[in-house]
Amino acid sequence: MLEFFCGFDDLVRWVEHGVRPDGEDVLAPDLFNMFGIAGTTHIGMGADLQAKHGDDEFLGKMDEAWRYLIDRMGTDPARTGCIGHCMGGRLLIPFAADHPSVKAIVLYYPSVRDEPETGHRPRHAFHLARTLQCAALVFAAGQDYIATPAIQGPLWQSFLANGKLVEWHFFSDAQHGFRHPDNPGFQPYYADLTWPLTTGFLQRTV
Repeated sequence: MLEFFCGFDDLVRWVEHGVRPDGEDVLAPDLFNMFGIAGTTHIGMGADLQAKHGDDEFLGKMDEAWRYLIDRMGTDPARTGCIGHCMGGRLLIPFAADHPSVKAIVLYYPSVRDEPETGHRPRHAFHLARTLQCAALVFAAGQDYIATPAIQGPLWQSFLANGKLVEWHFFSDAQHGFRHPDNPGFQPYYADLTWPLTTGFLQRTV
């Protein structure tokens, strides 16, 4: 399993504790460190990093992590799922489009915006989600200030259009970042609620 984080922090430790008892391989690449930004947590820094680097650069780093998981750790690519939060969730949509062997993706409040395609972000999630060949689990937050409910609706429709398994959970009072202990929007109730849904989904689909 690949999981994309904002640093090796409490959330990573939580995930490793939750997954490793099931005997799964877990690789949690820190995209910030891969771009040369030091530190163990980078909450609130995603917008600045995305302003400096285009999606193609991010996807190149994610592919490096994928190759490490497959080539160095010996993980079966046909039995691999990916989890992403915020920026990582948004980027997992083009990543999964480029890696059709990925069996399942789990997106926590993906930071999709209603914006035009540009050279910086050449492929919008609204268009890509309908092309995916993997199962998808999405957690959408009603109080998300990035991917607002008005954006979540078209994204949901795009996922449904690909004909693959889609599990979509919407929590009207959830905040962006509800699962991250170091985030101001952390909500333990939803963090605890969604993790069994995540592990159950991956057990069924990967």
